[in-house]
Amino acid sequence: MRALIVLLLLLTTGCAHHVSLDAPDVVPVQADYQIGAGDVVNINVWRNPEVSLSVPVRPDGKITTPLVEDLQAAGKTATALARDIENALSKYIQQPVVTVIVTSFVGPYTQQIRVIGQAARPQALAYRQGMSLMDVLIAVGGITDFAAGNKASIIRTVEGKRQSVAVRLKDLLRDGDISANVAMLPGDILVIPEGWF
Repeated sequence: MRALIVLLLLLTTGCAHHVSLDAPDVVPVQADYQIGAGDVVNINVWRNPEVSLSVPVRPDGKITTPLVEDLQAAGKTATALARDIENALSKYIQQPVVTVIVTSFVGPYTQQIRVIGQAARPQALAYRQGMSLMDVLIAVGGITDFAAGNKASIIRTVEGKRQSVAVRLKDLLRDGDISANVAMLPGDILVIPEGWF
């Protein structure tokens, strides 16, 4: 009986110290990767090296290859794009067999994390399951000497509404305060303002 009381006390005091990371632990992620503008796709047409090549997906989401002009690629899986290319090539090549491999990942805008402001290398990153703020900072090379790291924020859309989540980059990077490491969600925008001296 005494052990049960101690266990209940531990459980109730443990609940009082719960830390929220401002994001759910489980993020729904699409099972298959969808190609996005800025991705690079390697197109291999079996036994036809003259039409096999790597091409970037244009900002309008389309690709152009020999014999196939302006084919929509963004929003499709690699397999779906391969089937579309096979259909387009079937006018010129008898029973083409196409394989598409995505070699450079950015993904659709809804699956990107964009970093703007005083990052060492501001850029758009492809979201990966379980990605944290620290992962994003590593990918962009940290923050500049002019950054106001503890005034940074994440702009996040939740249920159709934009919200701003304050983050403490200086505490995380310079002081090693791991409690400042929050979970990232697809579509997040990390804004790192410049500090005033």
